Amino acid sequence: MKILILAHRVPFPQNGGYPIVVYNAVKGLVNLGHQVSLVALNSKKKYQDLPEDDILSKINYRPYDIDTSVSVFDVAVNLFSKTSFNIDKYYDSEFERLLVREVRQNNYDIIQFDGLIVSLYLNAVRKNCSSKIVYRAHNIENQVWQRLAGQKNDPFKKSYLKMHARRIKNFEVEQLNKVDSIIVFTEQDKATMQSYGTTTPIDVLPVGVNLEQYKPDYTKTEVPSLFFLGSLDWLPNREGIEWFLDNFHKELTDGDLPVKFYVAGNDIPERFDDYEVMGKIFIPGEVDDALEFVNSKSIMIVPLLSSGGVRVKIVEGMAMEKCIISTSLGAEGINFTDGKNILIANNADEFYDAIKHCITDEEFCRNIGLNARELIEQQHDINVVTRQLFNVYEQLLSVNVS
Repeated sequence: MKILILAHRVPFPQNGGYPIVVYNAVKGLVNLGHQVSLVALNSKKKYQDLPEDDILSKINYRPYDIDTSVSVFDVAVNLFSKTSFNIDKYYDSEFERLLVREVRQNNYDIIQFDGLIVSLYLNAVRKNCSSKIVYRAHNIENQVWQRLAGQKNDPFKKSYLKMHARRIKNFEVEQLNKVDSIIVFTEQDKATMQSYGTTTPIDVLPVGVNLEQYKPDYTKTEVPSLFFLGSLDWLPNREGIEWFLDNFHKELTDGDLPVKFYVAGNDIPERFDDYEVMGKIFIPGEVDDALEFVNSKSIMIVPLLSSGGVRVKIVEGMAMEKCIISTSLGAEGINFTDGKNILIANNADEFYDAIKHCITDEEFCRNIGLNARELIEQQHDINVVTRQLFNVYEQLLSVNVS
């Protein structure tokens, strides 16, 4: 099968949920023997040099540099628009021309749009080829903005975020019935799309990870220790970790939670340095090896208050046998059992109780991690998930043949 995958950022390195999911899909399809092309927008902000990765010799990979910076003037002008600059900034007319040439010259069986942003180019692709078009939704984008708005007390910020949520929803709903197939990661996202009146077939497939990459070594783990890992240029992550630090800074530094806390990830604002307390709270920022960092700590927190879809970092943490404390929202799309393979905490009191239990009972914490790994082996193995993805493609093409 000849497959084109369109991504709004390069999946190299795999330092976040989106690049991990895109990369694993590409690698899984190649391992099944399919011809895969990957075209990725490469913003100046997230520019990455070509990595040393053997997958590049097996696919047709084309990154396209794009400037997604937005000026204060652009933001002001956008207030009078009907669209959101958070999506519009990814439109590039030259890239569209190159993409049209790509789909005209190659007879792709499947073209997969990974995420809402690249669907900006959906109309152009549809007009210039007869390929089956799949949209893989990493989350419901407008819900992210709606939930962010719900967390704000400032009336201006709340109104501003609600405005973008409305605009993104209008665009999102419009795109859903333009494709031949939709793939989501959670039943919640499927139900939401159906509530919008979507008639396109929707399949729910779990996030897949390559379990061979996740080799926990408990002898190198600091016990107990608390950590957060995530990109803080993504607003829900920043909002969640700020909430956690504001609520637990005193407890972690001179209160009843005597455990070291580490905050790692890319794009951490400089002002987060103010949270650091020598020997107690550490802000290492971006780490060279994310899995090595995860292995070195014992308790992972995911204090997400907004967003949707699946948090790939939770799947990775479970694969590394971590004891994870997450909000219900953060754990969406994972078939967890609270108290067995994850701990769910939806407010400050519940987070406090969970942390206290984990740092005082090492065996309990360890068993949560072992059960978490078992869950990932059963339901998130990339080999199984990729075959499910291929089955969706195959069914789509068989409809065309019949």
